[in-house]
Amino acid sequence: MSADLDHRVLVFAPIGRDGPASAELFRSSNLEAISCRSLPELISEMAVGAGTVFLAEEGLFGKDTAPLARWIESQPPWSDLPFVVLTSHREQPAVVAWRRRIVELLRNVSLLERPVQPMTLTSAVQSAMRARRRQYEIRALLKAREQTAQELEKLVIERTRALEEANRQLRVEMDERARVQETLRQAQKIEAIGQLTGGVAHDFNNLLMVISGGLDMLDRQTDPNRRRRLMDGMIQAAQRGASLTRQLLAFSRRQKLHPEPVDVAMQIGGMRELLDRSLRGDVHVEFDFPEALWPVEVDPGELELVILNLAVNARDAMPNGGNIIVRGENLLDLNDEQIAGDYVRLSVIDTGTGMSQEVLSRVFEPFFTTKDVGKGSGLGLAQVHGFVTQSRGAVRIKSELGKGTCIELYLPRSRNAPSRARHLIDLNTVRGRPKKSNHGQILLVEDDDEVAALVSEMLAQLGYEVTRAASAAAALGALADGRSVDLIFSDIMMPGGMNGVELAREIKRRRSDLPVLLTSGYSEAAAHDAEAAGVQILPKPYHIDELAAALKAAKSNLQFESQRSGLS
Repeated sequence: MSADLDHRVLVFAPIGRDGPASAELFRSSNLEAISCRSLPELISEMAVGAGTVFLAEEGLFGKDTAPLARWIESQPPWSDLPFVVLTSHREQPAVVAWRRRIVELLRNVSLLERPVQPMTLTSAVQSAMRARRRQYEIRALLKAREQTAQELEKLVIERTRALEEANRQLRVEMDERARVQETLRQAQKIEAIGQLTGGVAHDFNNLLMVISGGLDMLDRQTDPNRRRRLMDGMIQAAQRGASLTRQLLAFSRRQKLHPEPVDVAMQIGGMRELLDRSLRGDVHVEFDFPEALWPVEVDPGELELVILNLAVNARDAMPNGGNIIVRGENLLDLNDEQIAGDYVRLSVIDTGTGMSQEVLSRVFEPFFTTKDVGKGSGLGLAQVHGFVTQSRGAVRIKSELGKGTCIELYLPRSRNAPSRARHLIDLNTVRGRPKKSNHGQILLVEDDDEVAALVSEMLAQLGYEVTRAASAAAALGALADGRSVDLIFSDIMMPGGMNGVELAREIKRRRSDLPVLLTSGYSEAAAHDAEAAGVQILPKPYHIDELAAALKAAKSNLQFESQRSGLS
């Protein structure tokens, strides 16, 4: 498109003498004016090129303006063709409304009302032409920028190609370095796994030795006292194994926690007797809690185990006796690289031997311990770290050789009021055997013969009659036979394609009045599915009193649900 065509004035005034007179006026001012006789001709000339359009409004009366609107909408981003419109004195509402629509259609509009002076008309058109020239300047700048961008892109491509050869050798070296680093990481992983499995194997082999050796010796002993000592040793070994598994789960942050608002001063303050029994007479414990200490959102039982663990570690670090201070402090708007908000800092401070920097750098590693063989599993602080992290907190350690150690637990503040009930752990639980009574018929679903025999004996001691099924399919078959069953007690992991949770769902579908209790050695794996199915899980290993409590709870929960359904 030539520059001359871009600077034309298109005139559209088909009624009367306005068209020819206006065109002649524009030519006398050295403007190229083209008079258009129809609206399609005007649109055609606009497509060829124009600097501005002068039109009389009556030329658009009764005309189809849709093609004109489409042309205006299709202009490129830089273009906004100016229109100079000659209007009349007609102010009827219909005319005013039509004129408003025309202004909206044309977009870039200057209105001149009749009668208009020739100088005013020429000035308006020349002003529109200047505005149009600026648009063409912008178009030229855009084209120049696009050309520059293309040249720059071409230059970048050329430079990139020039650098490829220089970078090839560097990439080879980087790949080699990455391979060496990956080999090193794999070696470190293997070393860490070896340390972990070695520690687990060492501790569990010791426990299994006590249990298997005790069982072997049990049949060889007739002395009741010796048999009792063997039984006590095996019970202690089993308890140590359960504790070790608990520590492993806490370290891996896969332990099932039940956080709730806890009054720290009341919860830990009630551990005085427990700590006195667990520590030596030359170790003194002092509690330092302010009256307005905030509640925290944690699992209360696990919190007590952590404090007991830290107190025992502090005792072992003070062979000649000393003092332990358990202190609580409120921290408002705490903000560091790990945590932010309101926290309670719970500190356990001792006057023991302290730790070197080398030991401090490894204290949270599993199975790392400075104690003698057999004196500790090396999972204590790893368990503390797992519990605090899983509780959305942080743990810090300050220690210096010869000056003692301070372990700080940062626990999130709870905005809810704590329960007044405490959840003290009891290390001296009496696990007596209740007298036999007929509590009902239990269908035991367990594929392991030895476990089934042991659990059957435990259920018999609790006064239940036991029928055993080795799979979920066998259990469903027993129910289909019309056998009298008061409760289902099933393992979760079983052969045959249907696990315990799926069995519980099927039983609830068939017999909604039949309570179901599940058990598993790793309850977290199925906790979500069991919760969704409304079934309780009893974690392994368990004692007979824990089994009795779980059976009672399963029955009570079913009765409660039945009553609630009846009320609704």
